[in-house]
Amino acid sequence: MATYVENYHDWLRDAHAMEKQAESMLEKMSERIEHYPELKARLAQHLEETRHQQTLLQEVIDRNGISNSTLKDTMSKMMAFGQAMGGMMTPDEVVKGAISGYVFENFEVACYTSLITAAELAGDPAGAEVFRTILKQEQAMADWARDHLPQVTEQFLRRSAAPDTEAKK
Repeated sequence: MATYVENYHDWLRDAHAMEKQAESMLEKMSERIEHYPELKARLAQHLEETRHQQTLLQEVIDRNGISNSTLKDTMSKMMAFGQAMGGMMTPDEVVKGAISGYVFENFEVACYTSLITAAELAGDPAGAEVFRTILKQEQAMADWARDHLPQVTEQFLRRSAAPDTEAKK
């Protein structure tokens, strides 16, 4: 049983760091987007959901009497910053950002799916319910990203083909 709990606690710390990374990525991308209002609005909405998810995760962490991993949180923020900087250097920033966002959302879906099982086996059914709530939000964002990727791509291609029109963001 101790192994279940130890892994569960490690994965809670990972989830906390993952949400910190998501927050940084969403902030950077939504700040830079200028010509894609629907994408910008959805990113802003998901940024608020992400901040609320961090609060929910912190409550589960506190209830389980474990500490956050400052190192993991810091490394996640640095990774998000690196991703944002790398994206800024490409002429198709908005498309690459939309693709990366879709991939990251699916990563989060997988993590919360796993965390639900871990919480149940570690004896934390309340945590499992929190993760089910978060999972629904992450799945909704992943679905939205998938469904709107063609639109973002088309908008970018049309803007990039138009003379004197910025398309990258």
